[in-house]
Amino acid sequence: MKQKKWATTLGAMLLATSLAACGDTGDTTEEDQAIDVTEEHNAEQEEAHGTMDHSGSDEVPDGLQEASNPTYPVDSTVVMTADHMLEMEGAEAKIVGAYDTTAYAVTYTPTDGGEPVENHKWVIHEELDTTEDAPLADGTEVTLRADHMEGMDGANATIDSSEETTVYMVNFMLQDGEEVTNHKWVTEDELEPKE
Repeated sequence: MKQKKWATTLGAMLLATSLAACGDTGDTTEEDQAIDVTEEHNAEQEEAHGTMDHSGSDEVPDGLQEASNPTYPVDSTVVMTADHMLEMEGAEAKIVGAYDTTAYAVTYTPTDGGEPVENHKWVIHEELDTTEDAPLADGTEVTLRADHMEGMDGANATIDSSEETTVYMVNFMLQDGEEVTNHKWVTEDELEPKE
């Protein structure tokens, strides 16, 4: 009799545990968490790049050298894989300039009092107020001479990372039909050939 009672109690406990596991506990799945992270990333990008001057002039900083043999020549069409700006990833772009330099990801506080911008990609060596040779070490403090975003020119910044590469100036279309011209900068590893 004791065995039967013990088996019944064990069975009831297992059934209760199974039902509790199947119930809605309010926990999110890995897929839901991934969606939340993606939405949060997109919102951060929109906020960080909301004041970005998507289009720019075709002028480049003094001393910037044109690439002699770029992987993607001027006038070629590519697909961007970069996601540091909304609507960039997957967009087709036309190469309008190719230059050999050092590209930096930087963290800076805008001069117009905006929130700090972390890991902004990209500022090139020729857009820094420095007499030091490239590449600068991670953690180096510099003054920016780029105007990609409001409050960037003259801002104090810290080098987060650097990459010696070919950078490209590109034209592309946003999803709303706005044409972005002379966008600075996309690095070589953020581009793929158009198939």
